[in-house]
Amino acid sequence: MANKQRYFIELSYDGTNYHGWQLQPNAIGVQEVLNKALSTILREPIETLGCGRTDTGVHAKEFFAHFDSESIVHGPSSMVNNIRSINSILPHDIAIKNIIPVHADVHARFDATLRSYQYHIHFNKDPFKHGYSWLLRDEPDLELMNQAAKIIMEHTDFSCFSKSNTQVKTNNCKISRAEWVKTDGGIVFHISADRFLRNMVRAIVGTLIMVGKKEIEPAAVRDIIESKNRSNAGTSVPACGLYLTEVQYPLAP
Repeated sequence: MANKQRYFIELSYDGTNYHGWQLQPNAIGVQEVLNKALSTILREPIETLGCGRTDTGVHAKEFFAHFDSESIVHGPSSMVNNIRSINSILPHDIAIKNIIPVHADVHARFDATLRSYQYHIHFNKDPFKHGYSWLLRDEPDLELMNQAAKIIMEHTDFSCFSKSNTQVKTNNCKISRAEWVKTDGGIVFHISADRFLRNMVRAIVGTLIMVGKKEIEPAAVRDIIESKNRSNAGTSVPACGLYLTEVQYPLAP
């Protein structure tokens, strides 16, 4: 049997029709669809392992996974043909961008050093943003939300923003960016960290919106974080506005 080569696969997907990235026993995830397409084209059983998991309905502009294969023919033209063949049988809402040979011990999830998300909000009804941005009727106070976002960056334990009963060893994350930016007709929240907890970004956005609506003071966010209690934080905002936008590695895969 030939030695298997490890590959990184770069893709993007519209998460509207999927129950997140992860394989699910009773629902369709992106991982299942991708595994089937790769197995069909490469004519061998392929199991991918993703750089993380996205929740139901969340989108990914950049996502990495790795897999092992003994069937891929190398060379630029061959790799282009492989990508075209896989894309041809994938549904319209999943797209392969690149397939890159890597060392056998490179890991899509554990080797990632930074992940970045964006959360999109718009204020006027727009049929072209439906499902891809959250429609909010009243515009919140951006300055107050950015004051609260700076407070979030002072902390590392984000138990208060995590979905309960998750099997993780620690709720500590190092956030390197948390900032609201005004856009044409809306606002976007940018957040980057070494890792994220389940539901964390949507819970943070929901809490910051409370600040923006002047329901709580920016300083109250510190008390919420230090309480480590999910029930003290804001409601999770809808998944449609959330995008995984970047995943970084020590050396670009």
